[in-house]
Amino acid sequence: MVDESMLTGESELIQECAGAHMYCGTLCREGDVTLSCAAVSGQTVLAQIIAIVSAAQSEKAPVARLADKIATVFVPVVIVIAVVFGFGMIAAGKKAKPVIDICNAMSDVCIAIMRGIILVAPFGVFGLICPVIASNGIDVLRPLLWLIVVAYVAMIVQILLVYSGIIKIFARMNPLKFLKGEMPVMGFAFASASSVGTLPINMECTEKMGVSKEVTSFVLPLGATINMDGTAIYQGVCAIFIAQVFGIDLSIGQQLTIVMTAVLASIGTAGVPGSGMIMLAMVLQSVGLPVEGVALVAGVDRILDMMRTTVNVTGDAAVATCVDAMQKRAAARRARKAEKLAKAA
Repeated sequence: MVDESMLTGESELIQECAGAHMYCGTLCREGDVTLSCAAVSGQTVLAQIIAIVSAAQSEKAPVARLADKIATVFVPVVIVIAVVFGFGMIAAGKKAKPVIDICNAMSDVCIAIMRGIILVAPFGVFGLICPVIASNGIDVLRPLLWLIVVAYVAMIVQILLVYSGIIKIFARMNPLKFLKGEMPVMGFAFASASSVGTLPINMECTEKMGVSKEVTSFVLPLGATINMDGTAIYQGVCAIFIAQVFGIDLSIGQQLTIVMTAVLASIGTAGVPGSGMIMLAMVLQSVGLPVEGVALVAGVDRILDMMRTTVNVTGDAAVATCVDAMQKRAAARRARKAEKLAKAA
């Protein structure tokens, strides 16, 4: 038998689920109540994944919940310490070379592990998305289309406004000329989704635009490692998207934390395909968002990765062009000053 309180709770649950375009039925078995949700035409892949994630979160062991809390508190601290430690190694100079070698070796090991994860991840995403599409049709992916559109618009604005602006101001070059010279790089980056893989062609194209080899050989490899504007934009947009999907209201402080953590995490993101999705987990943990939300964007990560890599390599070339132009102007000023002193003498 089910008492009136159970019936009242059932009624409230049905009303609540109806607002989410879902119908919830109640099955009674030997004194306990088991809830099961049947999808109707209004349900999307996001609703299904959220239901799975919510169930997984409720079944987490105390140790797992404690680990999540520790990660939420310490991940931002670890990122900041890593950045400060990196600057310390630069300041130490040659004395820090053994430590730098160890860090580089650890980075290579982590990248090798990550490549293995990236190779397996598509099969997991296929297994996650395929049954949903087979049951509900291709329309279930439409909500993710807005994520792609917003991310692409933000990244295109970064290229057309920010990069073109610094090219015009600092390099004193026509932005259209710069973008035309970068077209081969942008096309290769969009296809390969790898900043490191695009590095040789990026160096070639920037040198054709008049940038000295000394600048390209230093700025572009450094930029391929730490200049990840597209990745930062991707992580910020995805974090807001996941928060909205889970119905979590973020305060201004939390949004600023996302911006800071996304920028810091993007600095340490490897320049290989799919690495931004791994760093996205850090950004989510920094404000207490469910890490399982990464599954929401995993299916379209490759599409987003192509554009964010294009932004990253374009930013590298823009900075190299600006640095070279400023160095040439500084050298010209020194030459004029020396010439004036020679005439005065």
